[in-house]
Amino acid sequence: MTTKKEQRRIKIKYRIRKRVNGTAQRPRMSVFRSNKGIYVQIIDDSWYNTEKPFKALVVKKHPKRKEEVEFMPKGRTLVSASSAGLEKMSKMEQAAKVGELIAEKAKAAGITSVVFDRNGYLYHGRVKQLADAARKGGLNF
Repeated sequence: MTTKKEQRRIKIKYRIRKRVNGTAQRPRMSVFRSNKGIYVQIIDDSWYNTEKPFKALVVKKHPKRKEEVEFMPKGRTLVSASSAGLEKMSKMEQAAKVGELIAEKAKAAGITSVVFDRNGYLYHGRVKQLADAARKGGLNF
């Protein structure tokens, strides 16, 4: 059962997502915050998948095109505090470290600018810390 606070966040999330879309040139960097950690994805919304270097290699045909494309199912987390082994740090330190890691991975993939999707969370605290660390790491948004 969702709480009123979570329902409010989901409404804000949908309002944001109407305007924020990722493209192949400028993908969307989506943030999810839980009580235990913070998670980040880089998503190309034109294909609804995460960026090539991070995705599982599954070959499918694009419905409108004839060529086969590498495709990863929607919703794979790219960098998280738990996957980076940061459980013993404070949550703010985890967020900063995850921001640095996502910037490194994105730069290795040739991505320099992204659209930031705060996913209904306030741009404050851990979300802001993650964004600032990603900017310092070289991502533009």
